[in-house]
Amino acid sequence: MIDIKSLSAAYTPRRLTDSDIEDVFRLCSGNPQYYIHIPPPVCRESISADMRALPPGMTADDKYYIGYFDGGRLAAVLDLISGYPEKGVAYIGFFMVDAAMQSCGVGSVIINELCRYLSDRGFASVRLAWADGNNQAERFWLKNGFSKTGSVKKDECILITAQKILNPIFN
Repeated sequence: MIDIKSLSAAYTPRRLTDSDIEDVFRLCSGNPQYYIHIPPPVCRESISADMRALPPGMTADDKYYIGYFDGGRLAAVLDLISGYPEKGVAYIGFFMVDAAMQSCGVGSVIINELCRYLSDRGFASVRLAWADGNNQAERFWLKNGFSKTGSVKKDECILITAQKILNPIFN
């Protein structure tokens, strides 16, 4: 079980609900670059579906759809699956920072705090993927210590898979 309130000292994280869809929509709409690489464009219905989407074999207890707040402002959204694709691994299904707060270190602070929290709780690694050709995402994840592990085809795009080892003894 992940203690959401303990994920960040810099921001106020909390689980997002349907009442937050408008704020998430506003944040995502401000990042059209992402949707060039992973269509279709964001809509309120897709956010609602993403809040509930689960990989095979996972339950709602394994999913954390989290908002990071700076004061009352939604600064970032993180979709995290605990124990996927295997025990000891956390999977970031989605991460986006408000466009007005990008290039200021906000995303790196959040991801580094998350990785430290997960490492302290014995997670072996964090995995994720970004769309091939999304150079902004690639630079961000590589800068934050993730390494490419391969690629997979999903729908109409190629996803670059990556991971960050947290506790090498477990891998």
